[in-house]
Amino acid sequence: VGPARVLSLAGVLSLVGALAGDNGVQPAGTPLPLALGRTARPPGGAALSHSRSLDCREVRKHNSSEWCHFIQSNPDCRLEGGFLDYLEGVFCVFSPRLLPLAVTLYALWLLYLFIILGVTAEKFFCPNLSAISTTLKLSHNVALFSLTSPLHGVTFLAFGNGAPDVFSAVVAFSNPRTAGLAIGAVFGAGVFVTTVVAGGIALVKPFTAASRPFLRDVIFYMVAVFLTFMVMYFGRITLGEALGYLGLYVFYVLTVVLCTWIHRRQQQERLTPPGSWEPEMPADAEEQESSGTSSGDYGEEYQPLLPSRETSLHILTAALNPLDYRKWRRKPWYWRLFKVLRMPVELVLLLTVPVVDPDKDDLNWKRPLNCLHILTSPLLCILTLKSGTYALYQIQGVFPVWGLAILAGSILAIITFIATSNEEPPKYHWVFAFLGFLASAMWINAAATELVNILRTLGIIFQLSNTVLGLTLLAWGNSIGDTFSDLTMARQGYPRMAFSACFGGIIFNILVGVGLGCLLQMTSSQLVVKLEPDSLLVWILAGALGLSLVFSFVSVPAQCFQLGKAYGICLILYYLAFLCVALLTEFKVIQLSA
Repeated sequence: VGPARVLSLAGVLSLVGALAGDNGVQPAGTPLPLALGRTARPPGGAALSHSRSLDCREVRKHNSSEWCHFIQSNPDCRLEGGFLDYLEGVFCVFSPRLLPLAVTLYALWLLYLFIILGVTAEKFFCPNLSAISTTLKLSHNVALFSLTSPLHGVTFLAFGNGAPDVFSAVVAFSNPRTAGLAIGAVFGAGVFVTTVVAGGIALVKPFTAASRPFLRDVIFYMVAVFLTFMVMYFGRITLGEALGYLGLYVFYVLTVVLCTWIHRRQQQERLTPPGSWEPEMPADAEEQESSGTSSGDYGEEYQPLLPSRETSLHILTAALNPLDYRKWRRKPWYWRLFKVLRMPVELVLLLTVPVVDPDKDDLNWKRPLNCLHILTSPLLCILTLKSGTYALYQIQGVFPVWGLAILAGSILAIITFIATSNEEPPKYHWVFAFLGFLASAMWINAAATELVNILRTLGIIFQLSNTVLGLTLLAWGNSIGDTFSDLTMARQGYPRMAFSACFGGIIFNILVGVGLGCLLQMTSSQLVVKLEPDSLLVWILAGALGLSLVFSFVSVPAQCFQLGKAYGICLILYYLAFLCVALLTEFKVIQLSA
């Protein structure tokens, strides 16, 4: 995710509204346990006539001719939400001999879902949050501090990289059978980022860490891990504890702002230019792209000297073109291949998600496209909410909701097109930032739902627990953005900022991901969510994360905050050892005696 975007707490809190209609809340009654190891069993103790267990992973133990019937008749094999039923697809549509082909197709679709999440968060979700925070005047103080201090790492980069992780955690918590994915992903990503990514930064560019920000972030993260460990130990999380997670993150952000303000005051008293100890954010003119805009907006030097009036059709076609031909010619083949894979996603997103860019003179106002967004964005939200359930609802049994959305959107689009011009954005253009934020949030939520369902399907096929899938595939996929952005900053000469982002980002993931995910599970009559870790792997995962934080907390000050290649190698070796222990535990090589 591009680090040059300001994201505010208002965007994080708005996730509740964006996801409230798709949280998979269970009916009131006895708290439904969220099993953090193997698949949780539905309440009631129902049993299949042909099976002694409800665990869907036992499907491979039956004869291949019974797979489809087992999947269709077993309540534990029902996927919550989503547009595709992956279990029926692999066990009913594909023949047993074509199972390897089905797994290959699912793996490719899984990789493409990660691309969808990354593109949506980077080019649409984050820019609109930046515009919202600018409109509400929430980001100026934070931006003032973060451009000259490590706060940049724990605000811009952390918030931008954290969106897919939080959505994935919220979706996984919404189903008791996939809660292990959430814990595995949150803890697994924490171990990966604090060892592999942090160690990679030290290997790429040895540096001197900022002592006070480092100690502050590690202490806060250790507190968050300890709270999660206690919640799992007692087997439940209450409303107060879920709100406590969110409150702790707000307290963390306030602490960062206060510490940075104190540091600047001390520098001013010493007559030292503020921010001299940390360089400004690099601006790579070649790599920097306008978020969600067309090739006509790339490179101001290519703009005509004399302004000319463009037709609405030309503006629309230019705005819907996701390819910059000048950049295409000078990029290597692998960049072009990845761009070809991204272009269908970017085109659909450009059609459905408006982007407001405060850094541009016209605020990225594209009159014909923005008028089209008035129609497509609400229609997208309705079609993706509850996987399209509400869109098919018929008002008075006659008129469908999606038809009403098309009718109302068309009328508003026509009125807006008539009342505005191509040259100047209207005064209410800031409304498109909220519309774009909501539409991109629904896109991320839909992709995260499919991601969780396909991971659970792969776990059933290979008989793997949700926890190991979370700490490997889901954690690695969600950490791709952190890895590339942090290592790129380190190579450009900003290792301190990248190192700060390693800890600031995962604090956001664990506190907001677990807190918001459990909070959306609660109802007015049931304010307790049970968490039941029934696997040794969960405790190994929590212990490994805690031990890695303790190692950094002790070793970094012991090295006088001079982090070099030895520190990086130790962290990477630690992660490899942890991964070996986790896999050996999953395959029952390591297990507790009775």
